[in-house]
Amino acid sequence: MAKRQKLRSEIDDKYKWDLTTIYKTMTDFEKDYNRVVSLIKEFPNNEKNFLKSGKDLLKAINEDLEISRLISKLYMYAHLNSDSDTSNTTFQELKGRISNIESEYSKISAFMIPSLLKEDYSKIEKFYQEEPKLLEHKFNLENIFRYKNHVLTDKEEKIISSFAQVLGNSEEIYDVFTNSDMEFGLVSDGNEEVELTNSSYSKLMKSNNRETRKESFKRLYEVYGSYKNTIAKILVGDVKANVALSEVKNYPSALEASLFADNIQKEVYDNLIKTINNNLEPLYHYYDLKKQMLNLDEMHLYDTYVSVIDENTKEYSFDEAKDLVIKALSVLGDTYIKDLNKAFDEHWIDIYPNKGKVSGAYSSGSYDTNPFVLLNFDGTLDSVSTLAHELGHSMHSYYSRHNNSYQYSEYKIFVAEVASTVNELLLANYLLNNSSDKKLKLVVLNNLLDTFKGTIYRQVMFAEFEKKIYELEEKKQVLTHELLSNIYYELNKKYFGSNVVVDDLIRYEWMRIPHFYYNFYVYKYATGLSSACHIVQRILNKEENAVSNYLEFLKSGGSNYPLEELKIAGVDMTKKEVVESAINMFRDYLKEFEELYKEQ
Repeated sequence: MAKRQKLRSEIDDKYKWDLTTIYKTMTDFEKDYNRVVSLIKEFPNNEKNFLKSGKDLLKAINEDLEISRLISKLYMYAHLNSDSDTSNTTFQELKGRISNIESEYSKISAFMIPSLLKEDYSKIEKFYQEEPKLLEHKFNLENIFRYKNHVLTDKEEKIISSFAQVLGNSEEIYDVFTNSDMEFGLVSDGNEEVELTNSSYSKLMKSNNRETRKESFKRLYEVYGSYKNTIAKILVGDVKANVALSEVKNYPSALEASLFADNIQKEVYDNLIKTINNNLEPLYHYYDLKKQMLNLDEMHLYDTYVSVIDENTKEYSFDEAKDLVIKALSVLGDTYIKDLNKAFDEHWIDIYPNKGKVSGAYSSGSYDTNPFVLLNFDGTLDSVSTLAHELGHSMHSYYSRHNNSYQYSEYKIFVAEVASTVNELLLANYLLNNSSDKKLKLVVLNNLLDTFKGTIYRQVMFAEFEKKIYELEEKKQVLTHELLSNIYYELNKKYFGSNVVVDDLIRYEWMRIPHFYYNFYVYKYATGLSSACHIVQRILNKEENAVSNYLEFLKSGGSNYPLEELKIAGVDMTKKEVVESAINMFRDYLKEFEELYKEQ
């Protein structure tokens, strides 16, 4: 008999997050809601005067920040309550109300940045002298003026804006086509016929039945291949749109246009690809070892995802998970652990699944709330690791918000996965160094190796593919489905090496990667893990000031550009040593895994 999922009301309050710390009552919520509605109505009064003096500019900025801060707090209350139980229509309605006023305010306040960029920055510098408090916003104002050479006339910007939805339509068309219109039929999983979909494919590729893997691989990519003309047109349309926008907005390339927001130099992207290309041998060794462990004469691409290690069956209580995480992170010092314990003592965490609760896990919050963690804890080792990961996000947010004024309290996406990955790596190292269970160690090492393979090597292969096709488009090369497929096939041959059979159908895999519509995003996965590895190695090697430097990085929030913030933690992403430190960690884990496996 299937076990019934508990209702929200049946979960003990001690296992739920305490959202009354945001608003104790709906009366309190409505009070802030009414205030922000009133502020939004008054805000347009700034349009005519906010650039007349430093005092006027400061007034407009402070009012903008107050509105933004209130909306963020209101939304967080509605969003977290709604995710706790999506069947609760009260909070669905609240979310809708907040989204509506946020959209309204976005339109009302849209005059600010274009108006600023019509001015010369020297005018703002005079305002600093008139109104010294304006200097508190200097970094943000300087960052806005970085865009001055890339902003067109009002008429031109309006034309581009009117085409924004069309220019960004490729991803939506791709998603609908690949997820709704494409069908892949049925495959046998060894016991029964199951439907092959983009979602089920990943699970089927981990099947211990080789015929299931082979048939799933063959069927999926044959279907994709039959739509090669259509999908190539969709992707090439997206590439052309991004290249055209970068050209009209005076960027040297589409890549540099994408990197501009985070003030990332092109050399960081190029350095990442070059360093990985120079360090493919550990990956080849990983596949050679896997081939031996699977006892295969030939290793095909459809064999590379199957696990060579039985899953860890040990179940952990939440208290055990908490204890493991705290012990693993104790290397970060007493202050960090004292602050971390607030997550448990002050009910930041919603622990167990219940009917209507959203799936997965995340860390969320705003400047005026605690960082909150949503879990669906199920007692597996993965759940323990997820707890460590999400608490990494939460502690990063906690330190960012407690050490910066509101305008500098949010860190950039470029560094968003660093703290969470540091926590995961510290947990894994703790388990490896403090467990006598060799089977558990093999599981931990196997998971780490899969992480490095997927997050660094695979994402860099994607990043290299993106770079190549954009460069060809910028050289006015005609991008056909055949050219795209050939480039992708050759990259697979390079990244998998000569001892893996690179099946011809893999040339169509680029068609099923939605990240190629995210405009040079995938490299951030690799830089994030590389940064975390470098930080963890410094901490575990007890390098001077490694911990204090890392904590200072967590406190930096959005007060500087991401590369400068990472330097605080001893990470210089312009140097190959950072990426090499991740490769060295991968190599060490692989050696430990191989030795332990041979013992077993």
